[in-house]
Amino acid sequence: MKKNDWKKREGVVYSTSTDFNFQYSPGEEADTLPPAQQNLRVSLDKSGRAGKQVTLVTGFVGTASDLETLGKMLKTKCGTGGSVKDGEILVQGDVRDKIVQLLTQAGYKAKRSG
Repeated sequence: MKKNDWKKREGVVYSTSTDFNFQYSPGEEADTLPPAQQNLRVSLDKSGRAGKQVTLVTGFVGTASDLETLGKMLKTKCGTGGSVKDGEILVQGDVRDKIVQLLTQAGYKAKRSG
């Protein structure tokens, strides 16, 4: 078990029972929708990033591994760094137009917002 597993104990504060063992059951991931059914939003964000601009892709419905794969493809095609966190893809810099173009070529429904 991980050292910080207590953070996932939703609502369990303390138990006096010596044989109590908390059973954590993570929520199921949604199946990945086909690209034609994905509604992705591409926006520019710089709040909380020390004034640096990042392109943010939100609205992906699917597994974390598919999101990682899409994020890696976008980062390599744009030639920039970035990350995938909390169901969002962050790409460094203002590359909104290029990402919308890449997503539509890959069959996704992408819309520029903001």
